[in-house]
Amino acid sequence: MNTDAVTQQKNWNGKPYHSLDHMLRERFGEKVYKVTLNGGMSCPNRDGKLGSRGCIFCSAGGSGDFAADAELSVTEQIDSQIALLSAKRPIHKYIAYFQANTNTYDTLENLKKRYEQLVSENYLYNENIKVLSIATRPDCLNEEIVKYLASLKKKIDVWVELGFQTMHHSTAILINRGYDNVKLEQAVSLLKKYHITTIVHIINGLPYETKDQMIETVKYLNNLKIDGIKIHMLHIMKDTPLATMYANNPFHILTLNEYVDIVVNQLRYLDENIVIHRLTGDAPKDLLIEPTWTLKKFVVLNEIDKYMRKNNIYQGDLCLK
Repeated sequence: MNTDAVTQQKNWNGKPYHSLDHMLRERFGEKVYKVTLNGGMSCPNRDGKLGSRGCIFCSAGGSGDFAADAELSVTEQIDSQIALLSAKRPIHKYIAYFQANTNTYDTLENLKKRYEQLVSENYLYNENIKVLSIATRPDCLNEEIVKYLASLKKKIDVWVELGFQTMHHSTAILINRGYDNVKLEQAVSLLKKYHITTIVHIINGLPYETKDQMIETVKYLNNLKIDGIKIHMLHIMKDTPLATMYANNPFHILTLNEYVDIVVNQLRYLDENIVIHRLTGDAPKDLLIEPTWTLKKFVVLNEIDKYMRKNNIYQGDLCLK
């Protein structure tokens, strides 16, 4: 490999990894901001189809604690979120992110009623919205729904985000995920068939997982040729089954230094073309029990950058060997 190619891989707009910000600036010419929406969906792991308690880490907000009010229409949510963001800084382009719960868990007819408030094959509510991003579960996709989502690409970029968390069966059972790895593989394959950008979420620090196991999850996803990844630290939130588990039988919580070490090693095994959408998660301060160091998000990100630069590490450098 020539020196120029290596240099380019080491620097994505100043980062030693292929950041979402870098990708969006290349695609749209400027920073793009996310408006977080609530489609009023449920989840098969909450409504009784698979279970009633959800994944053990999931809050009452269905992991959408920062999303807009579900009582508002989709367009009202968009307008209110844009107004909040625009009051802080001049913003021109947005991602409409349906975050809370499982946003393909409904009939196609009902999904169309929600999404077509924003976009259809011939309509876009706000021309400044450049991406529709939909959070869901791999077991809540079928060809009919994916084909419909692909049709919206005539007006807007479409991303699907899949909550996966871990490749390890024993952990998946422990966290009450409710589906096996085959479901993820099938979902990724189906989304690829229709050329829909596929982003997968994982969680580091799940109970009793080792550093090697967390890295194995990333290697597994790298082999699936996903388009993007969100890496989260496990948050123990009030009023969740995980909080009860931790209170009754405390398990090891990763320190900041341990988390940084794991994330950096995970990035090394991710192909340079996989976009890094997130390297640490957010949790409402009033709900978070542990770890409190995640509240200092920029400290976490800076420590990851510093570690990589100091050791001349960059995304995918172990994929090249």
